[in-house]
Amino acid sequence: MTPDTSNTRFQDLGLIAPLLARLTELEYQQPTLIQAQAIPNILAGRDLIAGANTGSGKTATFALPMLQQIAQQIADQSSVRNKGGDGNRVSSLILVPTRELAKQVADSVRSYAVHFNGAIKTVAVFGGVSVNTQMKSLRGGSDILVATPGRLLDLISNNAVKLDQVKTLVLDEADRMLSLGFTEELTELLALMPKQKQTLLFSATFPEQVQTLTTQLLNDPVEIQVQSVDASTLVQRVFDVNKGEKTSVLAHLIKQNDWRQVLIFVNSKNGCEHLAYKLLKRDITAEVFHGDKGQGARSRVLESFKSGEIDVLIATDIAARGLDIEKLPVVINFDLPRSPSDYMHRIGRSGRAGEVGLALSLIDYEDSHHFKVIEKKNKIRLEREQVKGFEVDESLIEDVAIVKPMAKPAGTGKKKAKKKADTLNNDKLSNKASVNTDIWSGYSKS
Repeated sequence: MTPDTSNTRFQDLGLIAPLLARLTELEYQQPTLIQAQAIPNILAGRDLIAGANTGSGKTATFALPMLQQIAQQIADQSSVRNKGGDGNRVSSLILVPTRELAKQVADSVRSYAVHFNGAIKTVAVFGGVSVNTQMKSLRGGSDILVATPGRLLDLISNNAVKLDQVKTLVLDEADRMLSLGFTEELTELLALMPKQKQTLLFSATFPEQVQTLTTQLLNDPVEIQVQSVDASTLVQRVFDVNKGEKTSVLAHLIKQNDWRQVLIFVNSKNGCEHLAYKLLKRDITAEVFHGDKGQGARSRVLESFKSGEIDVLIATDIAARGLDIEKLPVVINFDLPRSPSDYMHRIGRSGRAGEVGLALSLIDYEDSHHFKVIEKKNKIRLEREQVKGFEVDESLIEDVAIVKPMAKPAGTGKKKAKKKADTLNNDKLSNKASVNTDIWSGYSKS
């Protein structure tokens, strides 16, 4: 049973004055569900598995109590710190899957820490930029380190940072952090940390394979799940389109609705460039955002999109997590994500923090089955719609269903052919064997 937190205030969560003052300045009116339920447990030192909708305030949920714990540690150990004995230690580590999320989380932490007057040092490290600059920023250690796993391992190998004093570990976007792509790096990092520490896992989705891994990482964790489709301010719509008409439908929707800020997801870097070119031919200028762009270029494009200088941004899934754009009105799945969980992360870029958002998916007949899988995994069911003037030609779908390769006649398949070949070979071997027998019998007679 979920506790009633509808009347909970930040003052009721046990937060100290500097944090409450900053929340007032930021005009945070009331804790979200995840904040109200998780913050007291984190302050109490409990391990945590927390699942909540994207845009529900997960960063503040772990950042606020983390800052409070560090502030109390500083007060208790001020004499040690003043002697310069910090070395390259890290007190709290936040691991994230992408560069953009690392920067965003670090910026949020620094914002919440304003009233500690610089006493709490926060550093972000990630790939795509100079490692030397980050090594310099880690001199003297860091109270809070926000990092992507690959760059953190690079820094450890250069003796720029040590993890043997980590007291709190956060895995943000934990489903991605515990996926196969990060498993080896995460295992290597965990081996360098103390066994006794507080571990917090946050994500919008927790697939089954992740749930089995969490038992190895956490000690008697509190589990909080506050995902709610009904409470979401995000509207999801699905449009059936003809094969080959997605670009035309997309351009029509952008122009018809006069969208000034729309994020479009595709599945590949080349797909980004190709779609941008096709939209340009339809008088729509779009920028691209993918892994082949340098970190500086990615940052400039992202800032321009956030400020409204760019109307249309086409991105791969590196933008599905950690991209926090205030009041982003529209997200479009031009290509469906390969993973059902990535669908929720993609659409979660809109409708954040209670703002109304719209998430559209364009699907042709080849996408239909995969979208049903996405619906099933995410426990949703969406009505199929069509765009006026681009109605689906049902006869084309029927033709595709009818024109199938004819089954080969019985006895002509690979297994049959192999069986026949084996039979022939066996016959040949039998003949050879009989010949050899005759020869040896001839020798014996002589």
